[in-house]
Amino acid sequence: MFLLQEESLEEVINKTTLENPEVGGAVSFEGRVRNVNKGKKVTLLEYQVYEEMAVLEGRKVVEEALKLFPIKEAICIHRYGQLKIGERAVWVLATSKHRKEAFKACQYIIDEVKKRVPLWKKEFYEDESKAWVECLGCKGTSASV
Repeated sequence: MFLLQEESLEEVINKTTLENPEVGGAVSFEGRVRNVNKGKKVTLLEYQVYEEMAVLEGRKVVEEALKLFPIKEAICIHRYGQLKIGERAVWVLATSKHRKEAFKACQYIIDEVKKRVPLWKKEFYEDESKAWVECLGCKGTSASV
């Protein structure tokens, strides 16, 4: 399952239950908004998304993980819109009989989502400047940020 949502991820994460008796390993990853990046103080983050394409590509990534790794379940939810410092921006969960497979699948999903899903991140800084992060060709880009 791959989802995009503007609202906080807290409720979804808290409601996720693991009821499969075959699951011995559940690995999750969460990406949070941090307050400093490359020495600049970050005050806010904004994700913009090409929603239709992002959902299609995100679902492909999760389906690939289910085929590539012996896992039982895989979930990835990515936020968009404005996020405050400390908020979860992305959450991935992979479950399997054993932890090793769940770790590998979780890493695969987040790495592929970052590479392939059309989401663009803009950081807002304490000095009131802002920059697109790793968005080559975007005005105001800081590709190395």
